[in-house]
Amino acid sequence: MKDILQEIVAHKRLEVERFKQELSEQEIHRRVEPLLDFSVASMSHALTTSDSGIIAEFKRKSPSKGWIKEEGQADIIPLSYQQNGASALSILTDEKYFGGSDEFIKTARHAGVQIPVLYKNFVIDEYQLFQARLCGASAVLLIAADLSKQECKTLLHSAHELGLEVLLEMHSEPELEYAELEPDMCGINNRNLGSFVTDVQNSFRLAELLPKDAVKVSESGISNPDTVKALRQAGFRGFLIGENFMKTADPGKALGKFICDVISK
Repeated sequence: MKDILQEIVAHKRLEVERFKQELSEQEIHRRVEPLLDFSVASMSHALTTSDSGIIAEFKRKSPSKGWIKEEGQADIIPLSYQQNGASALSILTDEKYFGGSDEFIKTARHAGVQIPVLYKNFVIDEYQLFQARLCGASAVLLIAADLSKQECKTLLHSAHELGLEVLLEMHSEPELEYAELEPDMCGINNRNLGSFVTDVQNSFRLAELLPKDAVKVSESGISNPDTVKALRQAGFRGFLIGENFMKTADPGKALGKFICDVISK
């Protein structure tokens, strides 16, 4: 099976260069500078103080599934997630493969979303961090599989300079060395980004190998409240869930029921 991640990253490099032509680095820096006087909500704090830790994802499409909810509206679903108890949100901003947009975060914020929002994209260039800050994100995703350790270290530092937290995503044992960079949150992706095969057991396998004080986040393939309860026992505090909610008629309502099941004794 072809490596989807390599294809996405190759396209992302071309895309970022196009963005720079449309809005220069100097101009985006100028637009972000006044925002640095204002702090954003801490996603890591929201997760560690939550009873559920659910990061509800606004995800309309995926490379493996195609359209999940093409008609999904960024001014309705993210706000409904907040109203139904989400600890934080993840909003896909990659357009080609996930049907996303930076505008979705802006729209969600204008609709009234105040909880932390993760800028979910394939970040390979500092320019994208400025895009994330400009559109209203609280944190950014960095993926070990598409960055060298030095690249990740540089981007993590730049993100912090912009007041953004970092969710550092790892999938395999060799990638766990990236946790030495001390990101705000350590994510374990249960989905192989090369083949898109999902296995929740990946989180259980790798949890004990992460630093004890890390804010651990399990990502992808979670569809059962009992799985969240078990993952919490294994030390996780964040649970990124998208398709399980987005494929329903009312994602916010589905989230609310899921959270009730998670926190019920």
